[in-house]
This record gives sequence, C-alpha cells and structure tokens, in this order.
Amino acid sequence: MTEAEFVRRFGGIYEHSAWVAEAAAAEAAAAGDLDEIATLLAECVDNAATDRQLALIRAHPDLAGKAQIAGELTADSTAEQASAGLDQCTAEEYDRFQALNTRYKDKFGFPFVMAVRGSSRAEILAAFAARLENDATTEFETALAEIHKIARLRLQAMDAHE
Repeated sequence: MTEAEFVRRFGGIYEHSAWVAEAAAAEAAAAGDLDEIATLLAECVDNAATDRQLALIRAHPDLAGKAQIAGELTADSTAEQASAGLDQCTAEEYDRFQALNTRYKDKFGFPFVMAVRGSSRAEILAAFAARLENDATTEFETALAEIHKIARLRLQAMDAHE
C-alpha cells in the first residue's frame, strides 16, 4: 500500500493524531501484519518529542464525560466507552466520574486515559482513584502505555472486520 493509503487507513488509530500514521507511513506501509504496524506506530509515539506526546494524551476524551453525553466522541471512543458500560452510568457514577476527571486533570494537566474495553465501571473507577496517587512522570508514562493498548485494540478490531 502507498504511504497515502496507509495514512487513510490507519490515521485514526491514535485519537485525533494522524501524525502518528504519517510519521510511520514510509516504514509501516510495507509491514507484513498488524502486530508489526502496531509496533511501528508505538515507536513513533515513544520517539516523539514530549510536547507531541502530551498533545496525544490531551486528544483523548474524558471517560463518561460531557463529550460522551453530547455525542461528540469519535466512533472508536464511543464503542470503547459503551463496551465498558460508561454510557449506562447511574447519576451517582456519573458524578463520581466528573469529580475524578476534574481532580485528575487538575493534578496532571491531561485527561485520564485507560483502555477500558473489557473493564467494568467499578474497575475503571478503582483504577482512576489508584492512579491519582501516582507522580506526574509515572502517570505520563502510564497514559502513553494505555494509549498503545487502545491502538492495538483498534487495530485488532480493524483486522476482525476485514
């Protein structure tokens, strides 16, 4: 596939960050399988400047946040949050998510990111609370690791639909 075809196909794997696919396109367009593509995309993120990595983290929506309620999430984010039941929060759970989202962003300067597919609301809330105890460096690295998990899950979903 050409580099342009690669970017068209994989530009949405990293949330609102087509630059990842653009940076990997030359090498990844000739990749043999999705696992190799996932590795090349992740390496582009890991080798990017810190400000670019921060922009990638900030491109992610809050979990059970206002964008979800307003229907403003990407199709992938909508499906991922729904798979964890985040579209079915009770009023109490929704309020808890909003409070944690605010505390987290106030502390770290970016949204809480977690690969939620297959997790329950209770598990996500517990992870949220636990990760609020992290220092900024640990949480930055954790957010990037979770983003890589999300990307791999998105690639696997693409593969399953082909």
